[in-house]
Amino acid sequence: MNGNDSGSRRLPARRVALLATTIAGLGAAALFMAPTGALHSGAIGTPARAQDLSARAQQLPQKPIGFADIVEKVKPAVISVRVKMERPGNSNLNDNEEDIPFPPGSPFERFFRRFGMPNIPNGPQVITGQGSGFFISADGYAVTNNHVVQNAESVRVTTDDGKAFNAKVIGTDPRTDLALIKVDGGNFPFVKLADETPRVGDWVLAVGNPFGLGGTVTAGIVSARGRDIGAGPYDDFIQIDAPVNKGNSGGPTFDVDGQVIGVNTAIYSPSGGSVGIAFAIPATTVKSVIAQLRDKGSVTRGWIGVQIQPVTPDIADSMGLKEAKGALVAEPQPDSPAVKAGIKSGDVITAVNGTPVRDARQLARRIGTMSPGTAITLALIHDGHTRTVTLTLGTLPNEKQAANEPAQHQDQSADIEVPKLGFTLAPASKVSGANANGVVVTGVADGGVAADHGLQVGDVILDVGGKPVVTPADVNQSVAEARKQGKHTVLFRVKSGEGTKFVALPLGNA
Repeated sequence: MNGNDSGSRRLPARRVALLATTIAGLGAAALFMAPTGALHSGAIGTPARAQDLSARAQQLPQKPIGFADIVEKVKPAVISVRVKMERPGNSNLNDNEEDIPFPPGSPFERFFRRFGMPNIPNGPQVITGQGSGFFISADGYAVTNNHVVQNAESVRVTTDDGKAFNAKVIGTDPRTDLALIKVDGGNFPFVKLADETPRVGDWVLAVGNPFGLGGTVTAGIVSARGRDIGAGPYDDFIQIDAPVNKGNSGGPTFDVDGQVIGVNTAIYSPSGGSVGIAFAIPATTVKSVIAQLRDKGSVTRGWIGVQIQPVTPDIADSMGLKEAKGALVAEPQPDSPAVKAGIKSGDVITAVNGTPVRDARQLARRIGTMSPGTAITLALIHDGHTRTVTLTLGTLPNEKQAANEPAQHQDQSADIEVPKLGFTLAPASKVSGANANGVVVTGVADGGVAADHGLQVGDVILDVGGKPVVTPADVNQSVAEARKQGKHTVLFRVKSGEGTKFVALPLGNA
């Protein structure tokens, strides 16, 4: 808490104190200055009136409700988690890409923090990190964050009564940032994961080990649900305003019934400290992941094998869709269940087993909760028509496929401009590293339409308006046709170092 925060906290207290003093003074003045007759008329400040108020206060149905009873019940199940690991010289976990939930340069990278990881000075040494966790069974199973115990050589937990135990990592799931650890012994106090999803506005309590202090309780409300902070494909965070800080990672957030509604994992913070925006992994996700970690030490997920993206209003307009809903298939992956089922680039997945799909993120979460080998039915929009396909889910690969390197421009003499869209193109044959298919973006005008929609030098345009392109002239022709048809946008399928995606560029009045 900085000086400004401290001042803002003290000022209201002073005002309340001054107000109370003023009222008390007025009461005393009335008592001493009132004429004798006023003592029997019910005037403010008379002894009879003061006794009346005191009696009424004592007859209130109950005192203001606090959280002490809930805290007393659940706090013994919360543990502090301390890890040791050895790192070579010139290493810093906070600069290690695998420990940061957002890609380098991401707008989230500066403002979002996962807490519980140590700062590591240069030079080989044994380092420590600390976080939080909580028991979920009497025989010593406990939940924490993956990033708290990742790469740990030893894990030691301290219970609320000060007892310390060695713990073993049973399994971790980096995609949801969850881990299951085990302490030998029995009869540990434990808490239950909630069955119901909390509502926005519900009271919550966060318990954990901020800054290594241990056993700290903070209160707030559920601020929002279904938050996507760019940490992974299964983002579905609960946002809370209960203050949490470094060391709270892996700790539980409770509802007023003492059940765990989420596991704290990240905060929004320009400064590194709490600003009242924290994110917790929902209990429904925790249940699914922890069950698999307990059974087999790892998590397997269903996989259909497509790169997908949201259907934006511009994309929906360019494809002639009535609503901007569903998941747009940017590219099916080779030999995937999707390819075998006939799913193609440009298809929009609108439902799974008859249940509508709102967006790409919802599709990823829904498929990720299913087991490999499960037969499912997908509803698609293909070339403007609805169709249904059936496929059997594969197993999600453990490692991401290597990203394609962006092509390097070599020959600017062949550049051709696309009128009023703000970029120039060259045939793929003129650019090193590019495949024979498509045309390569060789220049992007600052502030132009292409730049505003994320196109970059080195991106490869594969098709425009649903038609494959081989030369810059093909691109210009497809754009011209879209304008003649009165379309407001034209859809580009673009391959970059991050994968393949669709980009809808507005044509404006050109």
